[in-house]
Amino acid sequence: MDNSKEITLTAEGRQKLVDELAYREGELRDEIVERLKEARSFGDLSENSEYDAAKEEQSQNESKIAEIRQTLSVARVVADAQHGGIRVSIGTTVELEDERGKKTKFTIVGTTETNSLEHKISNESPAGQALIGCGKGDQVEFTTPAGKTKSYTIVNITR
Repeated sequence: MDNSKEITLTAEGRQKLVDELAYREGELRDEIVERLKEARSFGDLSENSEYDAAKEEQSQNESKIAEIRQTLSVARVVADAQHGGIRVSIGTTVELEDERGKKTKFTIVGTTETNSLEHKISNESPAGQALIGCGKGDQVEFTTPAGKTKSYTIVNITR
């Protein structure tokens, strides 16, 4: 991960990372240590698949801990500003309507929180970039990664 690149998170997204870090540094780490102790008790470590599996899991957990710490060290949490007319920003949910009247909703999040199944799109995606800073009633147009041009009207913005 590039150390100089700032990552933008919602307060909810940051809290999820903090919670995952606490779990990985506490409960999960303790479980892995117990598995290692148990596997050692089986004797010869050179042919001990349980020991190898626990060591691999320990390595993956420590890597993920380092990754989360790095993300949190460069993360900027967006403030929930409620004054004035709401503009599209990270943490807002945007309801869009296409020219045929079909409505769709997206929540704009930082790149690490993107989840298409939950309709969370990155502020750095083509749609996210086009929507940031817009207000209710604005027309937005962007080109999808597949090369299709989409045009929408912003129907509603909520936090």
